[in-house]
Amino acid sequence: MKEIYEKMGLFYLGKDAEDDSLTLYKSKHLTTHAIIIGMTGSGKTGLGIDLIEEAAIDNIPVLVIDPKGDMGNLCLAFPEMKPEDFKPWIDESTAQAKGMSVDELAEKTAKMWKEGIESFHQDLDRVKRYAEVDKTIYTPGSTAGVSVNILGSFEAPGEEVVDDVDLFASLINSSVSSILSLIGIDADPVSSKEHLLISNIFYYFWSKGQSLSLEELIGYITNPPFEKIGVMPLKTFYPQKERLELAMKFNNVLSSVGFSTWISGEPLDIGKMLYDKNGKAKIAIFSIAHLSDNERMFFVTLLLNRFISWMRRQRGSSSLKAMLYMDEIFGYFPPSKNPPSKEPMLLLLKQARAFGIGVVLSTQNPVDIDYKGLSNIGTWFVGKLQTKQDIEKVVDSLSDGENKKEVAEKIANLKGRHFYLKNVHEDDVREFYTRWVLSYLKGPMTKDDIRRLMKDKKTEVQETPAVTKTSDSDGGMKPIVSKKIKEYFNDTNINSDDPFYPYIYANAKVRFYNQKRGIDFEEEFDYKLELYEGMNTIDWEEAVEERPANLSRKYKSSAKFAKLPEIVENASSLKEFERKLKDYLYHNKKIELFACKKLKMESKLGESEEDFRTRVDGVLKDKKEAEIEKIEKKYKTKFERLQDKLQRLEIKLEKEKSDVSSKTTDTLLDIGMGILGALFGRKSSAVTKGASALKKGGRIVKEKRDVEAVEMQIEEVKEDIKNLKEELEAEIEKIEEKYDPSNYEIEPVSIKPRRSDVSVEDIALLWEK
Repeated sequence: MKEIYEKMGLFYLGKDAEDDSLTLYKSKHLTTHAIIIGMTGSGKTGLGIDLIEEAAIDNIPVLVIDPKGDMGNLCLAFPEMKPEDFKPWIDESTAQAKGMSVDELAEKTAKMWKEGIESFHQDLDRVKRYAEVDKTIYTPGSTAGVSVNILGSFEAPGEEVVDDVDLFASLINSSVSSILSLIGIDADPVSSKEHLLISNIFYYFWSKGQSLSLEELIGYITNPPFEKIGVMPLKTFYPQKERLELAMKFNNVLSSVGFSTWISGEPLDIGKMLYDKNGKAKIAIFSIAHLSDNERMFFVTLLLNRFISWMRRQRGSSSLKAMLYMDEIFGYFPPSKNPPSKEPMLLLLKQARAFGIGVVLSTQNPVDIDYKGLSNIGTWFVGKLQTKQDIEKVVDSLSDGENKKEVAEKIANLKGRHFYLKNVHEDDVREFYTRWVLSYLKGPMTKDDIRRLMKDKKTEVQETPAVTKTSDSDGGMKPIVSKKIKEYFNDTNINSDDPFYPYIYANAKVRFYNQKRGIDFEEEFDYKLELYEGMNTIDWEEAVEERPANLSRKYKSSAKFAKLPEIVENASSLKEFERKLKDYLYHNKKIELFACKKLKMESKLGESEEDFRTRVDGVLKDKKEAEIEKIEKKYKTKFERLQDKLQRLEIKLEKEKSDVSSKTTDTLLDIGMGILGALFGRKSSAVTKGASALKKGGRIVKEKRDVEAVEMQIEEVKEDIKNLKEELEAEIEKIEEKYDPSNYEIEPVSIKPRRSDVSVEDIALLWEK
């Protein structure tokens, strides 16, 4: 069963260090970002996993950058807590050091984890709901986890990015810097010839919406598609010989043994990595501990840029829609240097809030983070620190300016898993200790560990065997066709004696027009229809969409040709082929949109069903958040009235110098008060102070009727608090049901072309070898 705080956008992080009340954090506050600071052993990783688990349970996707290898533990969630689940992850040497067998240690660990989870008011059903969230460990440059196609294509950003001049320039600068870091060049975007050349190449193609592969980039470095850089001739600015040397450096990367692992696997599609086809949130973990420093910098920069491009396509939101977590930021966001990763990270911290994206950074060195970045972070989790320099960096944020020395001492003496929480949306700073995580923390994941975890997830790339054309002969003279039939020749293998084989090539355009939806879109198609002996019907369904690399009107006199089917050889023109193609396009081509009628929403042109579902879920989440805001206003007055009444009663009892059993106030600090406090803000803790004063009193003098009357009134207030919580739960249940995505059907909507909007621009007999 879902706890009420999970329905209200609250993350359960742990318990208050002072009174053991629940530490609940509003998820929407994470859109102003967070940083986790603490020395090794302070519990940073556990707190980070806490946050990620809470997000996943709330159907909020998380992209995790894992430079150390710890975050793969997110995949180790065992709902049944069986010893056999833990056994594969128990280190034999650890068991021996404890004087136990692996089986014994597995049994002890399973029991400890179950008891630990339950000690924080969590049950195995909660573990199960988290375990059901899809999790993938991606290993760029390695086959240990799921491989990622990084270098196959430098994908052109969408119009949203290209139209934002500053963002587009930033994206190109950081992308080029990361590419150059791959070959060991630390380039200045303003003075480096290498950077300026490649930046211009990217600008030329990306501004046209064209992506680039590394292979294509190498070609354009030697032969750029422009003749000037700025006002200077290219050959003066960057001579051909020097460009060739730069191209050779990239070619060495391309030809290296390990390069294949960078161009195989899943494409770096952020949307599909964060959501499944039904709009369910996923956790995407990018493990990069195995990479070199240059490779890590290259990948992190590329990933952040792709994330920004995806983010800019999302609709704005005030609630938390997605989270980006980086387990160790050291070296990627320094205060003085400008590594390629710094610019996109700063951009994220400045812009992500508007799109409902929360960025969480973790570090043990707060002095090594850019101050501009820190000023854009609203929540600070500060664990134990030891160096004076690190403590001075954070003490100003936690103190009121007068007790710096006291706060500094407290930071230096914090226990493990204890953190100070400073949230710009709250008035106070509190100390709490983290809850028991749902995931088993085995320690850093090795490549073998990742391989074991991901063996069922790896994408099997099946290569389609090449089709070998066969002919009854080695080819002969070119068949004679009608003069009305245009012919093209595409010789892709000049040195081969193979004959030319015949196809029908066609270029067609289809216009899709819908005035109501504001759609006026033209799509172009290129088809090749293979011709073969004995062919007597025209079926464009057998054609492939492909544009030949070269369409020449000439061929060598020594060329050989395969036979033509009579349907072409005896034809006076290709009019019948053209008519059949128009008919095929009219009946088969359409724009597929998606609609959610209940919300009166339709997908945008080119928006996939998965992306539309994500957008619908975002709208529902925003609507739910808005109704919860109304609930807050409705219940705030009631809560404060009860709190004030309780405070007056406690003061009255204290004046009577009576002792009231601690049970009188125990339930005041239960989950209900924790939730109400998180919703309405923590008032000055008169309740807690009152409870403390009552515990110090003497025995209850039950003979006094006035004391009994006060006790009865306190019981009534406690009952009112209980009823308030139950009433709130009922309200939340209604809101949950009202905005459950499963209640909002998504239907396909098709827009077909008119016959008059289908045209064949070019049709010819294509000879190809």
